[in-house]
Amino acid sequence: MSYNSANAGSGSRTASRAFEFGRTHVIRPKGRHQATIVWLHGLGDKGSSWSQLLESLPLPNIKWICPTAPSRPVALFGGFPCTAWFDMGEISEDAPDDIEGLDASAAHVANLLSTEPANVKLGVGGFSMGAATALYSATCRVLGQYGNGNPYPINLSAIVGLSGWLPCSRTLRNRMERSHEAARHAASLPILLCHGLGDNEVAYAHGEKSAQTLSSAGFRNLVFRKYNGLGHYTIPEETDDVCTWLTASLGLEGSRS
Repeated sequence: MSYNSANAGSGSRTASRAFEFGRTHVIRPKGRHQATIVWLHGLGDKGSSWSQLLESLPLPNIKWICPTAPSRPVALFGGFPCTAWFDMGEISEDAPDDIEGLDASAAHVANLLSTEPANVKLGVGGFSMGAATALYSATCRVLGQYGNGNPYPINLSAIVGLSGWLPCSRTLRNRMERSHEAARHAASLPILLCHGLGDNEVAYAHGEKSAQTLSSAGFRNLVFRKYNGLGHYTIPEETDDVCTWLTASLGLEGSRS
C-alpha cells in the first residue's frame, strides 16, 4: 500500500516522500470480537514474524493486524535500506525525530483501524521501533493531531510497548500543557511498557526514561515492567503479563485455556 506522507507527514510545501507499506497479516479472533490491536514489528523485520506468537496467545477476543513497514534508507545503518517505521540514528533525546516518517506510519495504523466495528475497542502495540511507533500513536491520540497538525481520527483504548522508547520526548510535555483536553485523554489511556534489564539494543534506561517522561506529561494510567536478564527479545513471562494486562484493561472475556 502506498501512503503519501503529504497527507499526514510534515505538512511542508516541499516534496514529500511516498511510503510503500508491505504485506499485512491478520489474525482473526477465535471468540467474540471485542478488540482489535495493530501490532508493529521491529527494525528490519516484517509483520508475519509476530503473527504466530500473537495467534498462540490466550486472547480469543482480539483481532490482530500485523502490517509490514516500508523499506527505506536508515541512518543508523549508514543509509542502507531496510523495513523501518521511520528513519533513525542513535537513540537519544538529542537526536532529530523523523516526524514525516512517524506521521506516515501512525496514519497507516489509523487507517488499518478505521474500518473496525464501532463496538470494538482499538489498540496499538509493538516491539522496539514498533513500540516507539505505538507510543507516538498514543501521543497523537491524546493531542488529537499528528505532528504536522492534521487531526488524528482514532480513539485508542490500549497501548503496549515492548523494548521500545518514546519518540519526540523533548517536546511532549510542553505540547501537553497547552491542552486540558489532551491532559484528560492522557490520564485515561492505558499504557503497558515492558523492558529487559539486559537489553543491549535499546538500553533499559531508554525504556525507563520514556515511562518517566510519559508519566510526568500526564499519562497516569501507565504500567512499567522490568525483567531481569531479558535482552532484546520477548519471553513467556512478558507475554503472560501482556495478556493479563490486556484482558483487564480492555475488559475482555475470560481467556481460553
